Amino acid sequence: MRENRLRTLWKSGGAAVNGWLAVPNSFSAEVMAHQGWDSLTIDLQHGVVDYQAMVGMLQAISTTATVPVVRVPWLEPAALMKALDAGAYGVICPMVNTREEAQRLVAYTHYAPRGGRSFGPVRALLYGGADYPQQANDTIVTFAMIETAQALDNLDDILSVEGLDAVYIGPSDLSLALGCRPVFDDVDPPVAQAIDHILDRAKAHGLVAGIHNGDPNVALARIAKGFQFVTVSSDARIMAAGSQQLLSRMRAAPAAAPSSSTY
Repeated sequence: MRENRLRTLWKSGGAAVNGWLAVPNSFSAEVMAHQGWDSLTIDLQHGVVDYQAMVGMLQAISTTATVPVVRVPWLEPAALMKALDAGAYGVICPMVNTREEAQRLVAYTHYAPRGGRSFGPVRALLYGGADYPQQANDTIVTFAMIETAQALDNLDDILSVEGLDAVYIGPSDLSLALGCRPVFDDVDPPVAQAIDHILDRAKAHGLVAGIHNGDPNVALARIAKGFQFVTVSSDARIMAAGSQQLLSRMRAAPAAAPSSSTY
């Protein structure tokens, strides 16, 4: 089966730099994948990507060594199983708040006897290889998002669920849940404390901790703390930022003198 380079990177103690895909287009996904991201996450929860667009984006990513990840809309078996059947090598599930929900997440993403994932890896066989059915349980990466006060209360119960590989922090939702400003980077003190607590407990349970970031410097600082999966910006934000930078330079330049040529 095709290697999941996230697992290989984490086993060596490294951190994955993850990009985020909100634009529902296979060409933009292909362009992003060819820039050298360790992984790219297609976001089905927020934004405008639907299932069919996701399939084309997964196909585009597979032209590179970048690992394809999907954030599903919710803890729902069909969404998780179809993302995996389409060839996702990792799934991020939002709003996992209890041990029972974490157990369901593991069950939906693993074949029997570890779980209850239905068999039908139509495209996953093409991407992963002929032995996908035998190796998928040990290859796919399952992330539970920790982003509510309830999840913080149940943190150790969630992290102790066998088969869960990683947690992913959504700083904005976590901030809202704690009565703070919904931001990625410059979080309020209660959120910063909660993020450190999640990281410490994930390490204690032997799980990888990931987090969403807006600024590379913040992502680097979080890697230094021990995060092994850091998202930095998204295709839409990068496109907007690049356009703003270019236009700012153009608007600031003195107007060119008109040419006297007739051509």
